[in-house]
Formats: sequence, structure tokens, C-alpha cells
Amino acid sequence: MIPTALIHSESQVAARLHGRVVARQTLDTPTRDAMFSLLTAHFVGVDRATFDRDLEAKSCAILLEDDAGNVRGFSTMVVYESCPAGMPVSVVYSGDTIVDPAWWGSPALARTWVRAVRQLAPESEARDVYWLLLTSGFRTYRFLPVFFREFYPRFDAATPPREAALLDVLAQERFGQQYDAASGVVRFEHPQILSPDLVTLPGHRMARKNTEDRPVPDRHIAFFLARNPGFVRGDELVCLTRIDDRNLTPAGRRMARTSSLER
Repeated sequence: MIPTALIHSESQVAARLHGRVVARQTLDTPTRDAMFSLLTAHFVGVDRATFDRDLEAKSCAILLEDDAGNVRGFSTMVVYESCPAGMPVSVVYSGDTIVDPAWWGSPALARTWVRAVRQLAPESEARDVYWLLLTSGFRTYRFLPVFFREFYPRFDAATPPREAALLDVLAQERFGQQYDAASGVVRFEHPQILSPDLVTLPGHRMARKNTEDRPVPDRHIAFFLARNPGFVRGDELVCLTRIDDRNLTPAGRRMARTSSLER
């Protein structure tokens, strides 16, 4: 699960959010408590044992803190190697992620996420780097078209056979029988469900149809809602995108440049 909001206009308050990458082993108890408290405030079905188990399986955490050092958001991450059909790849997989809605305008998570990926999975001629993304929310899915040129699945292009096979193999490897290849969705036995206020589609996410004078979701969100109608129950759509500078949108390139300057 990745951020529920990274693409709102930047606010004066959120601009003061600071991101840093922290090795999982160095996270102290107060920081872990703050992360868990933030997660439970925005998801239903969260328990401490599952949170701790998920965290122990990760390499690092991205912490988003305000000027006083309070945790206002976080994401966890692991990078691993796979070799589907004899094709070696590096895979970036994100775990629990949330940003306090009061700080949704900050670009800190996007910048720090890019920095973390470049540290943990630098570009290599020997293998491609892919982001394996699970999303139970349309805000998370909307992250993809903002920062990446090509990603799958999407409304305006069929998933190419190579990417479709890679997505299926990686999802099967990681989630086993919880992954439904026919729908491209993972259904966990004990899902974490977005709180009701995060499930509701806000007015600014609506667009006007040309043929009918009524509001409808933008095309990316409409695709997500149709492809993963069970998101309200915690179903997670599996997505895949290649992490490569050539696959970045202008917004993605700006984040990459800013991230490089902060290293």
C-alpha cells in the first residue's frame, strides 16, 4: 500500500514536512508506536502483531516528520531479486503506507521514495528495476499516471504480454493463493480497510462528461473503481511499473532532480 495522496496542490503547512530513509533495524519503540498509531487512525482491521510482522520483513522505512519531529506519515519498503523465466529483475515492494490527510499537499514522500529506491536498487545494465504496487485506494493508483509514463494495468492500453507475465509471476511469488490472476487482485485473509472518509470520492476528483452534464470520475479513477470494486473491502489491485528515468513523466523527473539534490 502506497500513499493515499501525493498529488494535491502543495500547501504552506505541508511544505514543512521532512522525509528521511531509516534502516528498519534502527527504528526505536516510540517511532514504531507513532507509525502504528497513524496507521490505525486511517485503516480498519489493523493489529499490532501484523504491523510488526510486516515491518520486520522490510529493509527500511521512509519517515515523514514535521518541524517538531512528529511522525506525520511513513512507508515501508523492501527490495529483492527475482528471476522469472530466466529474466533477472530487481523488485521494489512497499508495505504499510499512510500520510496524515492534514499533510497531503507535501511532496516529501515522493521525493524521499525516489531517493530510497536509488539507494536500495540503483539502475543497472544487468537487470531492470520494477515497482510492484498493491493499492486498495484510488488515490494510491493515481500516483502512477502522475509520475510514470508507462504502468499497468491502465485504462488506455492493454498490458503487454511480457509485463502481464512478469506481474503474474511476481504476484504469485509474493502472495500465493491470495492473488487472483483472473482479476489481478489480492484478497488478504485479514485485509486492512481504508476508513470511510478515505473511501469516499471527493468532488475535486470528478470531471465533466462531454456528452452528459453530470460529474464522473476522471478516467484513471474510473478504471480503478471498475477493475477493483472490492477496494471497499480491502481488495488490493496489483500494479507494475518500470523504475527508470526514461519512464518518468515531467512531474516524476522534477521529483528525481529534487531528490538528487537532497542526497
